[in-house]
Amino acid sequence: MNPLIRHFVKDYENTGNPEVRRAYGKFASVVGVITNLVLFVIKVIAGLISKSVSITADAVNNLSDSGSSLVTLFGFKISGKPADEKHPYGHARMEYISGLIVAIIIMFLGLQLVSSSIAKIIRPENMEFSPLAAAILAVSILLKLWFSLFSRRIGKLVDSSTLIATSVDSRNDILATSAVLISIIINRITGYNLDGYIGTAVSLFIIISGVKIATETISTLLGSAPSRELVEKCYRKLLSYEGIVGIHDLNIHTYGEGNCFASVHCEVDYDQDIMVSHDIIDNIERDFLEEEGIHLVIHLDPVVLDDERTNALKDKVNALISEISPEISMHDFRVVWGLTHSNLIFDIVIPFGMQDNEIVEKIKKRIEELDPSYRSFITVDHTYVPDIDDIYKNT
Repeated sequence: MNPLIRHFVKDYENTGNPEVRRAYGKFASVVGVITNLVLFVIKVIAGLISKSVSITADAVNNLSDSGSSLVTLFGFKISGKPADEKHPYGHARMEYISGLIVAIIIMFLGLQLVSSSIAKIIRPENMEFSPLAAAILAVSILLKLWFSLFSRRIGKLVDSSTLIATSVDSRNDILATSAVLISIIINRITGYNLDGYIGTAVSLFIIISGVKIATETISTLLGSAPSRELVEKCYRKLLSYEGIVGIHDLNIHTYGEGNCFASVHCEVDYDQDIMVSHDIIDNIERDFLEEEGIHLVIHLDPVVLDDERTNALKDKVNALISEISPEISMHDFRVVWGLTHSNLIFDIVIPFGMQDNEIVEKIKKRIEELDPSYRSFITVDHTYVPDIDDIYKNT
């Protein structure tokens, strides 16, 4: 496979390059079209020789797989289009849409196979054993196994959910063809016709696989949370810059592979010259784009570090929040001190699933117990990683 890749994919080792990644996807799609067309032709021949409806149906399945590969090829081609007025973030998500179409095709074929398998259980059909037909099926299984491993390898190499879905579809085809071959052999040896029963079991497995792929692809299209590894990497990199004393409200979203956008609040000492702080922020944004491929936008938060009275109150509020739940953290704490009352203004970060209003009321009540003159104004944020504070403390 490596000689083929070197020949058809320019700069094939640079898989982080979006152009190289798309070249891999197009190459794998073309291989898929050719492989499935070859399988379609030889299985039609096997079906005619053995007079087997199941083999002919399996051949049609390969023809549809060829169509799926064309859909994948189309998806990679469209995803490479540059941004335009209507799509300012590019077209890279088209790859996910093509993956969803492949998943729908998988489920549709699974339902068709269930229907035909149940019909064979109700009305069994006699099959004629042919050594040539059996040999053709065995060869097709090996060819499909090669293509499944090929798609999976390239899919992992370029992190393509569409090619992974194609690999799963090919694995399902292996099971379907194996079931047909086994049923033919069993029918030849014992006279029992298990074609319908085996076909039903394989069909259900295919449908479940299609549903799983569709669910994962839809989740990505809706905007799934970034990986823990990416969040940790961003935290560690941001906190490595001198002058950054804290970060919060990190948001990461993608518009397809290679189109990653993020925003974050970075805390700096309020006494630090604004031009120095601005220069630090500019450097961070540039480094993230050049080194990580992330379009980062940073909001600058100046924080007071030398007000002992405010810092002492901050520690008390932090302690009572930890008592309510160690999963909750606080940031952007400031106090507007007054004669009759003082306003405590801060944000809290809580995991998804907790009741926001209930948590806020508990914190306000505990703060009033510290001093009835305190008034709390709390903004609720959510975090991708529940134990993000551990990352923060260990950085």
